[in-house]
Amino acid sequence: MVSKTEQRKKDHLELCLGKDVAFKEKTTLLEDIELHYNCLPEISMSEVDLSTSFLGKNFEFPFIVSAITGGAQAAKKINKDIAIACQEEGIGMGLGSMRAMLEDPKLTSTYYVKDVAPDIFVAGNIGAAQIKDYSPQELNEAINEIELDSLAIHVNAGQEAMQPEGDFDFSGVVERIRLYADEISVPIYVKEVGHGIGFEAATAIKNTGVKAIDVQGAGGTSWAYIDALRKKNGMNDTFREFGLPTAISIIEAKNALLGEKKIVGSGGIRNGVDGVKAIILGADMIGNAMPILQAQNKSGSKGVIKYLDKFRQEMEITAFLLGCKSISDLKKQEVVILGRLKEWLNQE
Repeated sequence: MVSKTEQRKKDHLELCLGKDVAFKEKTTLLEDIELHYNCLPEISMSEVDLSTSFLGKNFEFPFIVSAITGGAQAAKKINKDIAIACQEEGIGMGLGSMRAMLEDPKLTSTYYVKDVAPDIFVAGNIGAAQIKDYSPQELNEAINEIELDSLAIHVNAGQEAMQPEGDFDFSGVVERIRLYADEISVPIYVKEVGHGIGFEAATAIKNTGVKAIDVQGAGGTSWAYIDALRKKNGMNDTFREFGLPTAISIIEAKNALLGEKKIVGSGGIRNGVDGVKAIILGADMIGNAMPILQAQNKSGSKGVIKYLDKFRQEMEITAFLLGCKSISDLKKQEVVILGRLKEWLNQE
């Protein structure tokens, strides 16, 4: 018999692949950033090297496949295909919430990918509202079982509020994150799920032992909308557009963290040009999920490799056109900010 958690995982996959679940009106606001094109870059394209490290692992370019799935039998092949592509590309990936395997150990194999990708960075994932249900020891045992390099704690109040099985109790979450950051055996980072992390939340997270924040801003997939579709309570579109655009989230996280934690820029970043814009704004890494899931669904691991190759090349070409050889060079770039992004920043 399929548990409620496993059924939820199946529902999520079916909705992501079968319906348009993106924000309709709200964008990442990265379109309001203009780059300073340099027609005389004075470098060779072959000199561009965007390799980096994140939480102790090396990456060929600054990209992590954001948490996608796990906990349903259909997820097993998806995760393996993505892991194979990450191994080929020299990057890392995040898994979906481990709650399902903690509830039902038979689902553990749907998360395990180190047999096909022994060298990659793999992050597990658990909800901030759910960590109260599991001791650090229980999580450490799960981490060891699927050989994780890191654990992401997702803060997803917007999604939980729409979820039929949602957990609405976020009281004491920051203190629990602080406790688990000291007790978990691998580095922890905190992530949203597609509705953004603002200055106040990033400041609260800064004062814990977590190593990074993945902003997962608005402009890509709306998880509040996905779970509203599941709940069928007439609120399908009410909270679809809710959240902080990705560009705002990156800037606010940077202003809050002041270089003390790594930042993953994600949420609706669909090409390497926007990836470079996110790096210039303050991100250290880039992530996305939906295009990866769609590529895997269409063509398996080969489709994911093709997508990642294109994304890497777009980032490298953009860096070349700015005269930048490295991520550190990109971080020194200045940009022109226009439109709604400028209006938003002028009000802060």
